[in-house]
Amino acid sequence: MKITAQQVKELRERTGAAMMDCKKALQEAEGDMEKAIVVLREKGLAAASKKSHREANEGSIFSYVHPGAKLGVLVEINCETDFVARTDDFQELGKNLAMQVAAAAPLVVRREELPGDAIEKEKEIYRKQAEGSGKPANVIDKIVEGKLEKFYHEVCLMEQPFIKNDKETVEDLVKGTIAKLGENIVVRRFARFQLGEELS
Repeated sequence: MKITAQQVKELRERTGAAMMDCKKALQEAEGDMEKAIVVLREKGLAAASKKSHREANEGSIFSYVHPGAKLGVLVEINCETDFVARTDDFQELGKNLAMQVAAAAPLVVRREELPGDAIEKEKEIYRKQAEGSGKPANVIDKIVEGKLEKFYHEVCLMEQPFIKNDKETVEDLVKGTIAKLGENIVVRRFARFQLGEELS
């Protein structure tokens, strides 16, 4: 099937992918634009996972202050080059993640950063809740694990549903940006300040 230059141009504008990649994706999708976008996303996300081991020492610190100035957020996001740090896509990711932290109040970036004693405490609470149900021990274990997963999705930034599209997680959003920009991107850390909050 013949793919026109106009089709390639449209797909490139919609995805930001390279011309040759757009042409190949359109050929694979037999000219179907939506299918070609899916093909590019799948290939891009596969490429994103390969980039995850590369050094990311450039980047930016993004801030968000909620109207009324009672809530503020700082987020550090790293990438491989200063060039990518200045792109609109990278800047948009930073703004979105700062707003995410403000709205969804995560505790950590990734689940590995949660202290072991905090996880054990959560498990203990869930176990006590489940034990009153009279269910067998193996079922209680499954209930505890299920509730723990839900806890991770609530408090770990990368696992939270993205506030602007709850069909994808923050991790999906970051991986999509990696696929688009072709560089490793790492959400390094964040700080969330709420006026009058107790200091631990």
